[in-house]
Amino acid sequence: MKLISMLCLTALFFGCGYGSPKPAAPQPGIVPAITELSPDNATAGGPGFTLTVNGSSFANNAVINWNGTAQTTMFVTGKQLTAAIPASAIATADTIPVSVTNPGTPATGGPYGSGGTKSETSNVMNFTVSN
Repeated sequence: MKLISMLCLTALFFGCGYGSPKPAAPQPGIVPAITELSPDNATAGGPGFTLTVNGSSFANNAVINWNGTAQTTMFVTGKQLTAAIPASAIATADTIPVSVTNPGTPATGGPYGSGGTKSETSNVMNFTVSN
């Protein structure tokens, strides 16, 4: 009888799909949006400047991306960020894509953690460097 009970419990245990809990899928983060760059242009070879990015849904640890590279960013409000852009970044004429990333908030384990949020990046606005 003990053997039959044990076999039934074992079958029930494995048959019900019980196993180790799986990490929760990462949840979407808050997507920032850019509405304005100030300034939105510069002259090639000009001095460095402070870029102001206006928009919405900026996290307090949001990062301005200049031509795909994260810049040291100052959070002003949830609608405004600033970053110092060096003269070397505008040395030649070009169109520079600017975006904002709200970093994710990973918990422990997995690529985004257990139930963490993934990073979200805004729309892109172009900064023009002209001759």
